Amino acid sequence: MITGLDHVVVLTSDIAAASAAYEALFARAPAWRNSGDGADRVLFTLDNTTLELMAPRGDDDAAQRVRSALVTQGEGLASLCFRTSDIARTHRRLERLTLKPEPVAEVESRDETSGATLSWKRTRAATDATRGVRMFFLERAQERPLSVRTTPASITAMDHVVVSTADSERAAALYGARLGLDMALDRSHPEWGRLMFFRCGDLVVEVTHRPGKENKAETDAPDRLRGICWRVTDIDATRARLVAAGVDVSEIRTGRKPGTRVMTVRNGTCGVPTLLVQPSQGKPD
Repeated sequence: MITGLDHVVVLTSDIAAASAAYEALFARAPAWRNSGDGADRVLFTLDNTTLELMAPRGDDDAAQRVRSALVTQGEGLASLCFRTSDIARTHRRLERLTLKPEPVAEVESRDETSGATLSWKRTRAATDATRGVRMFFLERAQERPLSVRTTPASITAMDHVVVSTADSERAAALYGARLGLDMALDRSHPEWGRLMFFRCGDLVVEVTHRPGKENKAETDAPDRLRGICWRVTDIDATRARLVAAGVDVSEIRTGRKPGTRVMTVRNGTCGVPTLLVQPSQGKPD
């Protein structure tokens, strides 16, 4: 049903500042700019997925919904959008899984710079059925243009997106059995809890459950989108570039996965907890 993670949506109150911040972080130019349906949007398309920045525009109902979400949750990760090759079949499956999908809608977007258009079909599952995480599913008619690299040591792709859950068994059932993602890792530890990796195309949806006192109120708490880890090929060069650009980053440290090196980005992410990783056997650009 799912062939990959098409994009993630990040809400922001200032689209210009957010776009500049992510251009500095990625060392890539925006691939698409569009306004409509109550929002301004800027898209950065990397090698395996897209990050969509969204800010409210105007005073219609759609814009007010975006503003309401910003008031409720603040800037940060707002939704996941999975890619499928057959939206009609996906919609039928979502119905069978009692995920209560909306009717399939046909959508078109025009880039403000080039005038090019993209079209796709999409549906959205009911948020209460996906444990509080907003999930969309779409079938694209065309590929998006890639974001052009502006300097060396750019970010190449997403490594994983993190979902925090209060009920690991229900989350495992949702992402594995119901959505059909392949569980690549399932580990538990008394100190740091349970960690599950679900493969989604060329990246991972990481679901984490921290240990705590188990009670019904806690296990019924909604899941939350927590952060993103991006891949780089030369973390030393990337760190030097970001420091020169005034981005606050941590020192480089050894990652949990053998052979990896990581660092934390402390600002310029619209409130999204952000990690950069150089995978094992990484090579410079």
